Amino acid sequence: MRLLKAFFADDTGATAVEYGLIAAVICTALVSGLGFFTGSLQNVFSVVSNNITVN
Repeated sequence: MRLLKAFFADDTGATAVEYGLIAAVICTALVSGLGFFTGSLQNVFSVVSNNITVN
């Protein structure tokens, strides 16, 4: 019984789980932000390439 109580009272792995959740949220935000940024970046390069004249 003491071993079971000690197992449930042990919270040393909780920090690793919290860091894993934080990393997952950051990765999700980066991937979604990259999707919006990619479209804008393609538009910028299209405008630049259309305005460049070849000598």
